[in-house]
Amino acid sequence: MKSILLFVILLSFGLSSGQSKNIADPDAILQPIHKKYINQIIFLDKTISPDQIKESDFLKTMVFQEDKDLGIRVFMDNSLVNYLHRIDPALSTDELLKKGNYQFNFYVDGKLIYTENLNTGAGLPEDKKKKTTFRIPLLSSKNEDSWGKYMWMRFYLGNGGVDALTEGNHVLKIEIKPYLKTPSLKVGNTIAAGEIQLTVPHKNTSEQQVAIQAINPNSGWKVSDETFDQEKIRLLNTKIAENRFRDITSIVVIKNEKLLLEEYFSQSGRDSLQDTRSVGKSFASALMGIAIKDGYFKNENQMLKEFYDLKKFENYSSSKDSVTIKSLLTMSSGFDGNDADEESPGNEENMYPTKNWVKFVLDLPTTENKPGKNWSYFTAGVVLTGDILDQKVPKGLENYAGKKLFQPLGITNYQWQFTPQRKPSLAGGLRMRTLDFAKFGQLYKNNGMWNGQSVIDKNWVKKSFTNYFPDSQDFEGYGYLFWRKVYKVGNQRFEAYQSSGNGGNKIIIFTEIPLVIVITAKAYNKSYAHLQSDKIVEEYLLPAVYKK
Repeated sequence: MKSILLFVILLSFGLSSGQSKNIADPDAILQPIHKKYINQIIFLDKTISPDQIKESDFLKTMVFQEDKDLGIRVFMDNSLVNYLHRIDPALSTDELLKKGNYQFNFYVDGKLIYTENLNTGAGLPEDKKKKTTFRIPLLSSKNEDSWGKYMWMRFYLGNGGVDALTEGNHVLKIEIKPYLKTPSLKVGNTIAAGEIQLTVPHKNTSEQQVAIQAINPNSGWKVSDETFDQEKIRLLNTKIAENRFRDITSIVVIKNEKLLLEEYFSQSGRDSLQDTRSVGKSFASALMGIAIKDGYFKNENQMLKEFYDLKKFENYSSSKDSVTIKSLLTMSSGFDGNDADEESPGNEENMYPTKNWVKFVLDLPTTENKPGKNWSYFTAGVVLTGDILDQKVPKGLENYAGKKLFQPLGITNYQWQFTPQRKPSLAGGLRMRTLDFAKFGQLYKNNGMWNGQSVIDKNWVKKSFTNYFPDSQDFEGYGYLFWRKVYKVGNQRFEAYQSSGNGGNKIIIFTEIPLVIVITAKAYNKSYAHLQSDKIVEEYLLPAVYKK
């Protein structure tokens, strides 16, 4: 009898008995509420265990407030791994969990706003093998940490949710499906779905918050007399005032080398030294170009072995000898370092607690990839670039940067972050005024010229603004510590190279139109930070200040 029952269960999963060893048995569905609401999502404003939930706890309507609690409970008739197995029965449990997870679809008033294929690392493997119900906090008054919170932020602040949930009444629907990427994307049938009616209250803003800010005298820039779409900028200011764009501290637009727009938010001002994090990496590129121009280096193809006795460090291999300055500038050195991978030995978070950041880098093992071939974001490599510069330029890097870069640009008020050896850290953290970051951007827009003086060789600017990874499908390109980005407005495309830092910080230098844009922000470690900066550029700044 037991064998017959097992056979029936296996058939219901679409499996043969020979495949069953790959698949875990899901938890039994015992609770009456689970049985009644199977394949549904219910909304809750408190944490309740599934055996304690009553229908009176369900939220059908809610006044939407971001400081209140909102979560969902998902009731399924199977576990995730079994849903995934239906998509591809040939894969084992481990393979399924490496290549798939839940897909979440967010609808507002019947319109699909955002789809997220949840990262395969989200959620516990054992839960995905067994659980037939789970809870996800979306908004938490206690700031409960979960992947659900970050997914909600991406939907709400990064991908149009906040624009769809305008003042008034709306229906929010969430739909969950299983997905596999093998390598093409395969999506299964709906696992569960549910909806809630949200009433979004009016947000009060003052005319002072919405008004375009006047450009005060003594900016250090010629002020533009060109017109722009003031209503579009007022709409942008409204969104910032209503906290629909978050933690923005300043926006500056330079057009045709003149200051067109200068605005500050979040208690920030013209003299505030903005903490733009990895924006500072691009300054490493500039300083290397200046040092090559001055003859302190032959070129960027010089190898690491010319500056260090690499055999004195751990994990020596001959591949370290062929690491070039260029491969450090393009984040393709071949060191085993990837800031996007928490397990990577060279992840920047492993570097910061050490006593010597340079030794940390040189002790790292290398991968099988040849320098210059594979890109991965590697902050520690920029620290090494700074140390190489500090060795070779007269009186050290701090003095050299002040004399050769900041002084010609008239930048006098700035703060470095330092390594444990009290050397300027080119990994990021360089603070200065927004208008001075704009000078750095305009310097590159001018092909290295400032007030008739060549500060950076124009060929170095050209090399810096070259995409060395044109075949990458994961991002739009990378130069010498500058990101390539193509902004889209309608059917128009605007190529830019930009400095980019945690929090949504940007110095954007457009290659074909006469614009430099600086956005500073402090949405540090927020999943929506860069998405909202991109929306500000594409949906407000470019349409307002540039028309062909």
